[in-house]
Amino acid sequence: QVQLVESGGGLVQPGGSLRLSCLASGFTLSAYDMIWYRQAPGEPRYRVGTIFGTRDAPPDVVDSVKGRFTISRDHAENTVYLQMNSLKPNDTAVYYCYAARWNLWGQGTQVTVSS
Repeated sequence: QVQLVESGGGLVQPGGSLRLSCLASGFTLSAYDMIWYRQAPGEPRYRVGTIFGTRDAPPDVVDSVKGRFTISRDHAENTVYLQMNSLKPNDTAVYYCYAARWNLWGQGTQVTVSS
């Protein structure tokens, strides 16, 4: 059974950092594109960034988080990470990881940026 489980969310002050984790089970995530999305209240779900599987390309993130967020992967842990620095209140959202190969979503983890 393929599954994704996110963790690492929480409440953080503006300017702070969090690292989100997305643990995969049932498949080797390094072979596939893994995508982070976020959804703020009342808003659609938007892509944050992608780490590629077989394509020889660096991870990419959207312009609004470029220079603040990075995506990485640990093969041994079968986990993808979203490192978020210099957080802003408008980064507040539920963050999801997604495996397109199976149209598979994790359950999401809440990130709240507030003083």
